[in-house]
Amino acid sequence: MRYGFFDDEKREYVITRPDTPLPWINYLGSEAYFGLISNTAGGYSFYRDARLRRITRYRYNSVPWDDGGRCIYLRDNATGEFWSSSWQPAQRELEGYRCRHGLGYTIIGSSFRGIEAETKYFVPLGENLEIWDLTLANHRGEACDLSVFSAVEFCLWDAWDDATNFQRNFNTGEVEVEDSVIYHKTEYRERRNHFAFFACSESLAGFDTQREAFLGANRGWDNPVAVERGSSANSVAHGWAPIGSHHIRVSLIPGETRRILFLLGYHENPEDAKFDPRASQTINKRAVKPIIAKHLDPREVDAAFGALRAYWDGLLGVLQVTTPDAHTNRMVNIWNAYQCMVTFNLARSASFFESGVGRGMGFRDANQDLLAVASLVPARARSRILDVAATQMKSGGAYHQYQPLTKRGNKAIGDNFNDDPLWLVLSVAAYLRETGDWSILDEPVPYDNESGSEGLLYEHLHRSLQYALDRLGPHNLPLIGRADWNDCLNLNTFSSEPGDSFQTAATGDGKIAESVFIGGMFVLAAKEMSAIARLRGSEDAALGYEEAAGRMEKAVLEHGWDGEWFLRAYDAFGGKVGSRECDEGQVFIEPQGMCLLAGIGLENGYAEKALASVRDRLVTPHGIVLHQPAYSRYYLHLGEISSYPPGYKENAGVFCHTNPWIMIAEAILGHGNQAHDYYTRINPSAREGLSDLHRCEPYVYAQMIAGRDAPTHGEAKNSWLTGTAAWNYVAITQWILGIRPTFYGLSIAPVMPDDWPGFEAVRVFRGVRYHISVRRVGRGNASSMRVNGKEIQGNTLPLQEWGDGDVEVEVSLGTSQGCAPQ
Repeated sequence: MRYGFFDDEKREYVITRPDTPLPWINYLGSEAYFGLISNTAGGYSFYRDARLRRITRYRYNSVPWDDGGRCIYLRDNATGEFWSSSWQPAQRELEGYRCRHGLGYTIIGSSFRGIEAETKYFVPLGENLEIWDLTLANHRGEACDLSVFSAVEFCLWDAWDDATNFQRNFNTGEVEVEDSVIYHKTEYRERRNHFAFFACSESLAGFDTQREAFLGANRGWDNPVAVERGSSANSVAHGWAPIGSHHIRVSLIPGETRRILFLLGYHENPEDAKFDPRASQTINKRAVKPIIAKHLDPREVDAAFGALRAYWDGLLGVLQVTTPDAHTNRMVNIWNAYQCMVTFNLARSASFFESGVGRGMGFRDANQDLLAVASLVPARARSRILDVAATQMKSGGAYHQYQPLTKRGNKAIGDNFNDDPLWLVLSVAAYLRETGDWSILDEPVPYDNESGSEGLLYEHLHRSLQYALDRLGPHNLPLIGRADWNDCLNLNTFSSEPGDSFQTAATGDGKIAESVFIGGMFVLAAKEMSAIARLRGSEDAALGYEEAAGRMEKAVLEHGWDGEWFLRAYDAFGGKVGSRECDEGQVFIEPQGMCLLAGIGLENGYAEKALASVRDRLVTPHGIVLHQPAYSRYYLHLGEISSYPPGYKENAGVFCHTNPWIMIAEAILGHGNQAHDYYTRINPSAREGLSDLHRCEPYVYAQMIAGRDAPTHGEAKNSWLTGTAAWNYVAITQWILGIRPTFYGLSIAPVMPDDWPGFEAVRVFRGVRYHISVRRVGRGNASSMRVNGKEIQGNTLPLQEWGDGDVEVEVSLGTSQGCAPQ
């Protein structure tokens, strides 16, 4: 069943009924101010950090799920009947409903009793506020007298404290109301210098700032007493639960429209200019009032929305493709790139599955997200690399997470996730390939953000590799530590106490358990470092990294091969994990992907065998599961992976993040049909018709799809914030379509399905716009290339001055005289 449709021309997903299986969400903001918004206007907003600067309150796992949020109630003053323009929270049966999720904006419209309402929600570029642009239209044959009530519930800033410390929080809430603006200033009187504001463009008939005064005793957001009676109480919050609500009276003659603007925003004052008058407790509003006035001007709002659209046009214009497959086109051109930007902005911190109070930014997560966005926002990618590197320790290890507001490592989680440091090497290599900005390697970057500890970024990369070499186990494979990429494979934890964190509980000595996955990843990272060192003119260092890669590859082949596939690991007793010798968990997806990405097994046939094992043992109609057989009980020596019921999450679910590694591996071996088949199985657009089963949004990737052992095989969870976005973007654009940045230029080496006659693409690379036309002229993946009508050798467009004009590239695929993919 479908709940909407793709409008590819407008780059929107249009939801045509409000009762989606789960809230289908979008994100507002792309810089410092962010908001989550569902198809019924639920969600919340925050400034930079979803925990420490939460602006509005949201209750996770609520009933109904998407209660509260950005409320607009409409009331017919003649009849007393009221409804929500976004369906929630009143849930009246609307005569018409539509939600258009676009790039950085959402438009929700409805009609009820001849009154049409449409609200456009977006965050202007460069501003710390969101705009609700409401338009009302009277389609009745007579005049109408309406009341409009807005409502938001303020969070008391720290979302964790807000949800737990009620003995304090019920006493601290404070607001100010001036003209048509409600200011939330809890704790501003003491240690905070920031406040929120909720403004309206119209003169008010009333307002409320105390939740109980607006809702009424023993009522919820579906039936507020203020809306029911048609008047606000003009309440001023003193503790309890501060809210913001405006009441506006609107009279419309037949055919008339009216536009009403609301602003929800965040502002900081200098510490020495918090109050006005200085000796008072009144917020100094001198700086914020011009900002509010500007964005309550409809002309400014229209200009800001136009600028937002142009911003996304520019970002997505870096790569646009036209292939024979509609699902590939819309994901590459619109939704996958957009999701990559959202994950880059927020890592795994705030979604409808991630509460925003715990994880912050992950070291591994942030580096993986960079793989996809270096082409879209190179300057921001550069800045993020330096931020992430600054949380690395002198040992070469890294904090597993850091807080985006403070940029400090999260000491509660700590380090010892032994794959983490290597991801920095891969992200920097991706940035260098895309930009050619070698100066970043000479940037001084502190360790653990300690002033005076700075070392060159290049030195940080060296320490990342040395960290692994300093922690080798009995088979000369890297020790796994707390975990590797799979945070739930905890081979040193042995947790038997309910409530213990599998990642931070006391562990064994950690000197035995090894990761074949990290071994493969080390080979990949060391090869990258060898190329980087050589291009910096450090031949001795390059040879050293090559030798280290060779030693690790030898260890993987000798001790990490199980006969038909690569082992997953060795446990703390030296036992094999991911072996045919195991009763359960015999074969895992991760090492098959990572070892092949590193080039291990390509020459001796192991790669083909590993991929055949994946096809035979792990592939399902809904994607490739993490391992098989699923763990049927809890194994103390394996940790969290076996704590999940079979088929869910890391216990043999389709962990979508890993599927692109197999797509890339298939492409490396020239298997275009298989690579694109795997791509299609988890492509959300291709799964749109399965929405009642899939349940999550059909326009973005989910982290997990229930595996074949689960009763709900095919059901998705944890959408939006997942490394699946970046890795799928890399797999389809760089390996299947084959448009791949290298240190030496742009490589074009497609490994596409046999039945594709070709495709067209426009790719902006290092300031040059390449118009690429690929045509299949024969079987196989060998190719020849013409640039501006002149034939060139190889698959790579050489780095040279092409001038300001566009460059035409013609690729013939399948020619007997062509070059094989590199």
